Amino acid sequence: MNIVRENLENRTALFKVTVGEADYNEAVDKALRTYKRKANIPGFRPGMVPMSIINKMYRKGVVAEEAYRAASKACFDYIEQEKIATVGDMIPSEKQQPLDFDNDTEYEFVFEAGIAPEVKIDLSKKDKITRYTIEIEDKMREGYRSNFLRRFGKLVDVEAVEKEEALNVTLEQGETKIEEAYVGLIGMSDEERAPFIGKKLGDTLDVDVTKLYKTPAQRASILGVKEAELEGMDPNYKLTITKIRKFAEPEINEEFFKMAFPDGDVTTAEAFEKHIEEKIAADLARETEYLFTIDVRKFLLKKADLAMPEDFLKNWLYTINEGKFSMEEIEKDFAQFLDMMRWNLVQKHYIDELKLEVTPEDALNEAKAMAAMQFAYYGMNQVNDEMLGNYAKSILDNKEENRKIYEKVFERKVIDAVTPQITVSSKTVSPEDFGKLVEKAQ
Repeated sequence: MNIVRENLENRTALFKVTVGEADYNEAVDKALRTYKRKANIPGFRPGMVPMSIINKMYRKGVVAEEAYRAASKACFDYIEQEKIATVGDMIPSEKQQPLDFDNDTEYEFVFEAGIAPEVKIDLSKKDKITRYTIEIEDKMREGYRSNFLRRFGKLVDVEAVEKEEALNVTLEQGETKIEEAYVGLIGMSDEERAPFIGKKLGDTLDVDVTKLYKTPAQRASILGVKEAELEGMDPNYKLTITKIRKFAEPEINEEFFKMAFPDGDVTTAEAFEKHIEEKIAADLARETEYLFTIDVRKFLLKKADLAMPEDFLKNWLYTINEGKFSMEEIEKDFAQFLDMMRWNLVQKHYIDELKLEVTPEDALNEAKAMAAMQFAYYGMNQVNDEMLGNYAKSILDNKEENRKIYEKVFERKVIDAVTPQITVSSKTVSPEDFGKLVEKAQ
């Protein structure tokens, strides 16, 4: 077996691999014996087909397959042994010449690979980047406070509809009367809610149940029929309000603190307001960290200025996707793909240079943080460590989620390692201005 490397323009290399019988014969014989054992040919019992027939039927294809397999493996091994840094994967070259598997025993396979650029980034305190802080506004505090209290409040009876009340109603159509039907205004738009505003107990209005209950399942449930029976039914009903209830926040007292904070870490109104401030700040910190990561990534990519084998990478994407995407489709998102590839090279540079690693403990902590956010989304802010740990482990058991978590932690470690080498200034901005910065950065 012989391998010849030829460097091309645009950071691409050809690998010409010559294989002979000694490189593939053993694999060919093994494959043909398998064919002989499994062949189902009329006139012959299973396993008793003469090898001459097997050779005539399958040898050419098997030689082509095994010779290619031997050549590609040798090329992979060569790239690894020579420590050639590549981007993408090795693919068959368009410069491959036709091969004669009928008459020849020696074959030259030609492969192509993109050569990764060397990463050199010189950082100093002259390099500057801004880390933003989002100003906490009163409406944020009010919103968080309201959402938090809502989980511990209750519905109380009121006499008139103001905005987001829950209604019990009677629906009537001729002799049909449906009592204690539910109408929730909180899920309505202002336009849908408008006919109910100002109404009191006993007031009536004409409604279209298809607009009041959007899905067939809802309508069928309310009207007490099967979904199939809805077709052709008159949707117009007279609605009479029989009960009006609105959400009432709990009193901020000892009973509330025991219920909302069973661990006893919040016991006063002042501590509750501090808790709100800290939670909002933590949520905003995740957003600002996201933008800071984007900004640092862009800064490092600009400093690195990595020239990539673009033509090769386009062909590689087309090849590995087996024509599922056209070249026009690949071109559409190619700039973003290149930046991703460049960022992977930059990260690898720092990971290797600084010997960064992600431990199982690092991954578990990240998975716990993810789990805590998911629980919080459903209003579960007080989750015990055992439940949190078990859920985190289930996340890590998912191969795809595991990969994403390790990538995220590696990226954070790279960012944390780089930022002390440059000058990071702080700036507080309004939520609106921060939103504009994020939009501009993406």
